[in-house]
Amino acid sequence: MKTPNSIRNLADSLAKLPGIGPRQAFRIAYFLAGKGKDNVLPMAKNLAEIVKLKTCSKCFSSYEEESKLCPICSDSRRNSGIIAIVEKETDVASIESAGNYTGIYFIIGEIKKTGGLNPEERRRLDSFKENLQRDYPEGAEEIIIGFNNTAYGDIGRSLILKELKPYAKKITSLGRGIPTGGEVEFADPETLAEALKGRN
Repeated sequence: MKTPNSIRNLADSLAKLPGIGPRQAFRIAYFLAGKGKDNVLPMAKNLAEIVKLKTCSKCFSSYEEESKLCPICSDSRRNSGIIAIVEKETDVASIESAGNYTGIYFIIGEIKKTGGLNPEERRRLDSFKENLQRDYPEGAEEIIIGFNNTAYGDIGRSLILKELKPYAKKITSLGRGIPTGGEVEFADPETLAEALKGRN
C-alpha cells in the first residue's frame, strides 16, 4: 500500500523533532490522521501561533509580550548582575520552578558532542560578550554555568569558562545535587535548589 504524501511529509517533519525517530514519526502521523479535523485543526492553529513568538535579544528565550526584552530580562526585581548560562529554554523553566534563583539567564544552545560551538552558538556567545562588556565594564557579579552534568557538559563548561573569564568577577557551576549524567531539564525543583545553593 502506498503511503499518502501528506502522511509522509508530516512524518518527515516530525522525525526532525528531538527524541522522535522515523518509525515513531510515522506512528504519530497516522495517529493524527485518525483523530479527525476537530482534534487536528486546533493543534495546527497552536503550531501556527509559535511563529509569532519573539526572541529576546539579551538571553535568546522566546516570549510573546510587546516589550523589547523577555519578562525575565525586563523584570527590575531580578539581579541582572547574576547570569545563569544554560543550554535550553526548558532548563530555564526547570530552574525557575526551583523558586530560589533571582538572576537572569543566557541560553547558548545545546552543546554538541564535537566539543565546539556551532555558528549560531558562536554568534550568541559573541553577542553575550558584547552585552557584558557594555553593561558591566568591571565584570558581571557572577556567571553561573548551568550545563548538564555529562561529559559533553564538562567540555562545554571548560570552553565557556575560558571564553568568559575576563567578563565576570566570579564564574561558578551548579553544585552537587544533579547526579553525574543528569540533565538540568529533568532535575526536580528541590535538587535544582540545592545545586544552585551549592554552586562553586
